[in-house]
This record gives sequence, structure tokens and C-alpha cells, in this order.
Amino acid sequence: MITFAVLAQHLAHITLVVRDYDEAIAFYTRKLGFELVEDTVMSATKRWVLLAPPGGTGCCLLLGKAVGALQESRIGNQTGGRVFLFLHTDNFAADFERLRRENIRIIRGPSEEPYGTVAVFEDLYGNWWDLVQPRKSK
Repeated sequence: MITFAVLAQHLAHITLVVRDYDEAIAFYTRKLGFELVEDTVMSATKRWVLLAPPGGTGCCLLLGKAVGALQESRIGNQTGGRVFLFLHTDNFAADFERLRRENIRIIRGPSEEPYGTVAVFEDLYGNWWDLVQPRKSK
């Protein structure tokens, strides 16, 4: 019988293909309130840029500047038109109001779903995000 050791795993980063590091940092930090975790120059054209939602302790966004026509064609469309990222919140009303105040494009307004309250919004490149306040477990 073969036994496998179970190791703890977690997603550390998800790459978001962007046109420009600085415009993406400005959008995510100023408009969405994300924290700039790291911005390290790797070469004349490449940086290691990590962003996390406010109070986030899990997965970070890793900004990847598009290089070449193929990568540039993926900016804003990494999932073929589906919601790409899911941002959980413990205060949906305040976060949704921030989206409106910052003139973030709302794709679908708030709705109550079996899993919680949700709205779909678009980032600066056209990626769709779900803002979700999960329903509390009983």
C-alpha cells in the first residue's frame, strides 16, 4: 500500500496580464483600495509587483506586463468573457458604494444568490470581477 503525505497547499499568486505596471498599480490601490505588497525591479522591462486586497492574508495579484502581440491580446480577456476574479468582502454595502464613487463600471448590480450578495464589476482593462459578501453559515 502506498501512502502519501498530505501537505498544506494554497494559491500564493494569480497573474493578471496588464498593459502598464504603474497604471495598474494606480487603479488597484487608489480605486479599489488594494495594498502594494511588493514592487521589485527584475530587469529594464520586468517587475515583480504584488497587490493584495485590504486586510487580505491570502492570494495576491501578480501583475505581469504583456510582452508581444499574443500576451497583449489577453489583456482584459484572460477568461474569454467570464468573471475572472472573486473579491470577498465583509461589508458589501460600503465596498459597492466605493465602486460607484470611483466610477467603476458595474456590469450587474447587487443580487442575492444562494452563496451571498454579489455584484459584477469591470477593472481598468475590462476583466470582470465578482464582489461577494458570502452568506453566513448557520
